[in-house]
Amino acid sequence: MLDWRKKPNHGTVKIGLTLVITGRPGLKIATIAGIPIYVHPTWLVIFGLITWSLVKQYTVERPAWSSEQHWGMGIATSLFFFASVLFHEMAHSLVAQRYKIRVVSITLFIFGGVARIEQEPSKAIQEFNIAVAGPIASFVLAGVFYVVGLFQPEQTMTGSVALTVAETNLALGLFNLLPGFPLDGGRIFRAIVWGITKNFSKATRVAGTSGKIVAYATILFGVWIAFHNSFQSGIWIAFIGWFILNAAQESVAQIEVRETLSGLRAQDVMSHDVPTFPGGSTLEDYAAEVLRTGRRFHLVLNDDRLTGMMNVQALNAVPREEWAGTSVQGVMVPRENILWARPDEPLLGLLERLLASDVNQMPVLSDGEDGDGNMQIVGMVTRDSILRVIQTRSELRDESLSNGNR
Repeated sequence: MLDWRKKPNHGTVKIGLTLVITGRPGLKIATIAGIPIYVHPTWLVIFGLITWSLVKQYTVERPAWSSEQHWGMGIATSLFFFASVLFHEMAHSLVAQRYKIRVVSITLFIFGGVARIEQEPSKAIQEFNIAVAGPIASFVLAGVFYVVGLFQPEQTMTGSVALTVAETNLALGLFNLLPGFPLDGGRIFRAIVWGITKNFSKATRVAGTSGKIVAYATILFGVWIAFHNSFQSGIWIAFIGWFILNAAQESVAQIEVRETLSGLRAQDVMSHDVPTFPGGSTLEDYAAEVLRTGRRFHLVLNDDRLTGMMNVQALNAVPREEWAGTSVQGVMVPRENILWARPDEPLLGLLERLLASDVNQMPVLSDGEDGDGNMQIVGMVTRDSILRVIQTRSELRDESLSNGNR
């Protein structure tokens, strides 16, 4: 609906008013154009609030209706609203697919919708077209429902629902066009700056600044509404502004991380001290090794050949009384399922793979010198080691800037 979060090609990009959703995306309800559609548990919260507000509105505006009709129309209008949000996200996603960018999923949640795409647009025109597709879709729906409302008396249930949904889609489209990153309007603005300057990082910073301005304005407007009109509506508007502010700051921070890791590869930060453990040992032996060394992760070797990966999480998944009779090979992650990196892999993409897979470390393998196709373990890259590089480089950059301004 409002944002897609920029990621390297190994990860995902999110389209929509983005909330950091951890764990599973939610309950899968459908697949459209090859895109799985999920409903996040937070969606139930906003669905209930919107339905309750609509029931109150219909009760005041349509007193002749029965209570069952008020609730029926409230639920129907809420469903049409979220169908509209889904239509908005599908518009983003279908244009992304046109550019051969795979859409991983669409999730409906408390702020509306979020579409995850596999990689970022490679050109400014692609970002512009993907971003503008959402508001256009909302305006089209607003027009369709308005026409339906024109042919139905406003006092009828169909006419009331149609006009309400038309107004909602119009507001949705206009709000998304605000030139504040990461709203669609902010994405459009960034695409324009990107196209003019040919500099993606500069365009993101400019758009991020616009996003902060819009966010602060939204927060102040929400506070004013809360004290002069509707406290509930004002707090909600201010909360949306706060969310936009965080999203804009995070997007700029991602660019800084991208620049900090630019030019670095796995071999630049990997540790040559790789913890290993023999595959023929028992889990009891492995537990003793963990207690002795404090290492929580080991590569499993048989005859000096990599066969798997073992960690404390896999150890704890087995009841303690079974450790003595269970081999490490029986519970380890097999070699074919291990995520690994090559020495020359860009560090930014490697970090994204670590985060996307929710793992803390990755072995670095290179082709064996014996020519038989075996992979040799040459090092280990951890999430912490990459984060230390980011922190150190950021501190050095800040210190250099500070010295330069003296």
